[in-house]
Amino acid sequence: MRVLQICSKPPVPSIDGGCKAMNNITEGLLSKGVSVKVLTISTDKHPFLKDKMDSKYLKNTAIEHCYIDTSIKPVDAFLNLCKSKSYNLSRFYCQSFEELIISNLKDNEYDAIILEGLFVSGYINSIRKNSKAKLIFRAHNVEHEIWERNSKNERKGLKRLYLKKLAEQLKTQEIKVLKDVDVIASITQKDKNQFEQLGCKTPIKVIPFGISIKDYKITEPTQFSFFHIGSMDWMPNQMGIKWLLEKVWNKIDKSNSRVTLRLAGKNMPDWLLKLNQKNVEVVGEVDDAIDFINQNQVMVVPLFSGSGMRIKIVEGMALGKTVIATTIALEGIDFIPNKNVIVANTKEEFINAINWCLSNKEETKLIGENAKQLIQEKYDNDMIIKDLINLF
Repeated sequence: MRVLQICSKPPVPSIDGGCKAMNNITEGLLSKGVSVKVLTISTDKHPFLKDKMDSKYLKNTAIEHCYIDTSIKPVDAFLNLCKSKSYNLSRFYCQSFEELIISNLKDNEYDAIILEGLFVSGYINSIRKNSKAKLIFRAHNVEHEIWERNSKNERKGLKRLYLKKLAEQLKTQEIKVLKDVDVIASITQKDKNQFEQLGCKTPIKVIPFGISIKDYKITEPTQFSFFHIGSMDWMPNQMGIKWLLEKVWNKIDKSNSRVTLRLAGKNMPDWLLKLNQKNVEVVGEVDDAIDFINQNQVMVVPLFSGSGMRIKIVEGMALGKTVIATTIALEGIDFIPNKNVIVANTKEEFINAINWCLSNKEETKLIGENAKQLIQEKYDNDMIIKDLINLF
């Protein structure tokens, strides 16, 4: 079987959840003897770093890339408000990348083509004209839902209206893409349900994010600390951490004055780097996310917008960490409240959950152990890849 995988950013090095979700599909298919060719967009935010890709990966995927300037241009963004097409998606279209795709399709015959997310959907027409391969849309999330939630959480009137418009444009194009592909590989059951509610008649199979359990070696944490790790150039993460610091962290039981909140992630904004708040350590980007997670005990994820599956939560659970998170953050994970995660959606619930963990450390660790067992049973990548191959 030959598969072409088209990505909106280089899957390797796997510096964030989206990269890991794509690369785990690549590595999983290769491990099952499937031939995989990778074509990817590269950007200033996600450059193509060949020197950080091992020779085996380069040989097995024959990866090729095309640079696109996806930076937001204020004039274009404003003028696009009068159009029906999404400005978010149009930034990822480039004739050079289209030509690279067409060239590959003319030189090779593929059985299946995976579109990794909505941002590479602008090439569907060219793919259809040059290939008879089945087209699989790998839906990492319901993209327009992220922007709908962002607009609802935005207080400023004009910005809220602008975000709402972006969401409407995205929704229109997302619905069209659902009709234009042969099958949808949804990352969560919730996303599948939403696509069906949008009137989608295309077959949908839930193919969640999976991890290779053997890659997650657990070491005892050096301290009973609370932590968050995630890409801090993503608006929902910034909004969530700002809320946590302003509404929750100052209200934690004063008798626990030694408790620490550690914040890690790439592209940490200046306001966080300059933060001078008691019992908060801004670590910034870390060399090894698994090592950082292992150093701490309780992961806090105050996410109030976004969609899809939070990969860092899956990784934290695989490493036996207790997770305190919102219902939105836990979407796509088949959890049982207070058994393998702690659900908190309000200021009071977060405060109570954090104080409970501080007062019940052994019970807290037990929740983390249950979390690890859940991931081993339901999110092992080997099992998920078998489902994907059956889908093909």
